[in-house]
Amino acid sequence: MLQKGRAETLGEFAALLSPRAGIQIEGLAQCSQYIAQKHYGKTIRLFAPLYLSNECINTCQYCGFSRNNPIPRVTLPVETVFQETQLLAQQGFRSLLLVSGEHPKYVANGYVEECVRECLKVMPSINLELAPMETEPYIPLVKAGSEMLVVYQETYHQPTYQKMHIAGPKKNYKWRMDTMERGYKADFRRLGIGVLLGLYDWRYEAISLAAHAQYLLKHCWRSQISISLPRLRPAAGAFQPEQQYGVSDRAFVQLICALRMFLPHISVVLSTREAPELRNALVPLGITHMSAGASTEPGGYSSYNTETWKQTKNQPGEQFHIADERPPIEVANMIRSLGYEPVWKDFDQSLATEESVSKK
Repeated sequence: MLQKGRAETLGEFAALLSPRAGIQIEGLAQCSQYIAQKHYGKTIRLFAPLYLSNECINTCQYCGFSRNNPIPRVTLPVETVFQETQLLAQQGFRSLLLVSGEHPKYVANGYVEECVRECLKVMPSINLELAPMETEPYIPLVKAGSEMLVVYQETYHQPTYQKMHIAGPKKNYKWRMDTMERGYKADFRRLGIGVLLGLYDWRYEAISLAAHAQYLLKHCWRSQISISLPRLRPAAGAFQPEQQYGVSDRAFVQLICALRMFLPHISVVLSTREAPELRNALVPLGITHMSAGASTEPGGYSSYNTETWKQTKNQPGEQFHIADERPPIEVANMIRSLGYEPVWKDFDQSLATEESVSKK
């Protein structure tokens, strides 16, 4: 595959994940960099997550929002959501990911739709990471102006999935697995999937994730497909992952390069779960989107110093603790120093998606 510079089948992708291929990590990186620049140029799109609510009815072993964790629970009023959006816009962001725990009492009755409409007053691109729904409730969210739906499967290994998700609607593996197709029927222009690395064998998860993306590219062809690869981070609760499922930095780089060689047209998202040094190194190696200056607690940005973008107090209600705490402007400057251009909005990608659809 290194000779060809790409992986054409799922079997060839699996081979790129092997220990033998890992020895040739430099060659993988060169191929991945070439493909990424060919399809995306030397650009990295920046976005910020904004957490609406940490209320949740699910019991998930690894998540800080899990129902049984004794954290302060809050659902932001729409006015506060708008205020936080303004703070992020002042930092330069033009693309926002609205995130929420799963609770029908708090995140319901047009709440998210109203948040989308308010955020669009200052933020041109609004994306959603919400609990799975039927197709019908998604439609008003799309009509309100949201562009993308993100739902991570967390783990594709069903025995592990059942072990990790003890109670609540999230326990239904297939319901979650089919979410992207329901979102596609509601006309989301972009669909985001991912796994939480560290719950099960990373090679199994990677192959399953790639197969899922391949399926969506075929069956949801009008939408742009995005992949995220978050690794476990410390969070509220007593969850201790099995050491055998830990993913080293080297394996993480190998996975990103292999994905780029197999799925050249997908977006690959890198979060602030990763350390600054690794995020810097991954800029040229196949990623397309990065979050920056993130808070994972509802209302968390209101506690930031707007000049330094540093937290002024602890965030006990956060979903997980981030590893890269650099302010957005510092991340943008890092990207420029590597010869890449930070892009703060996603309009150009949406237009490119529409153009590719019109040609089919």
